[in-house]
Amino acid sequence: MKHSGKALKAAFRLILIALVVVVVILAIGAVALPKGDFSVAFFGGLGALWVLFTAFTLYFFRDPDARVPAGANLVLAPGHGKVDVIGTTTEPAFMGGDCQRISIFLSVIDVHVQNAPVSGKIAYFKYTPGQFLNALKAESAIYNENVLLGFEASQPRGQKVGVRLIAGVIARRIVPFVQQGDEVARGDRVSLIQFGSRADVYLPRNAKIKVQLNDHVVGGETVLAVFE
Repeated sequence: MKHSGKALKAAFRLILIALVVVVVILAIGAVALPKGDFSVAFFGGLGALWVLFTAFTLYFFRDPDARVPAGANLVLAPGHGKVDVIGTTTEPAFMGGDCQRISIFLSVIDVHVQNAPVSGKIAYFKYTPGQFLNALKAESAIYNENVLLGFEASQPRGQKVGVRLIAGVIARRIVPFVQQGDEVARGDRVSLIQFGSRADVYLPRNAKIKVQLNDHVVGGETVLAVFE
């Protein structure tokens, strides 16, 4: 599938940066600290922290292949997490007004690679800078840094599905894998959000929602809604 391995590359970059920081601190410590048990414990503790950080980072940036379901007119979950908002809202930029909204909270232990909810074209792409409120709060969708992806579905042709990728208090970097004009297949990897975040899905009124509050959904696999 497209963009496989990009999350792992991001993980290795962070691990390498952390290693450089550790080496610099160790070099400074080797000169500044007196020889003895304290310095050995300091160096050992710092090394252990780096090993723990490496293990957590590799776990956090895991990127399993989605088992994309077959079927017509399906809208899949774009992210892994818990559905904590189902309702209506207004999204004028891409959806053109009133629409349905499903909000998915991605905890720090969820997979943080996002998937295309439908096959079609990226018809809209907008990055908006903002705050970094706790993504547990639904209002973070309004105030936080975010990227809005607008999907123009190929089935049913022309139907619109919006996905807003929202940074959180820890997640301060959204890494899109796509740009406006790209063609995507249902379940393709489209982005990465680093460390805890939220994904809002905007659906037309004629989409029938298939999930309930507190459901745990899997990106690229769980059917959120169906066009009927």
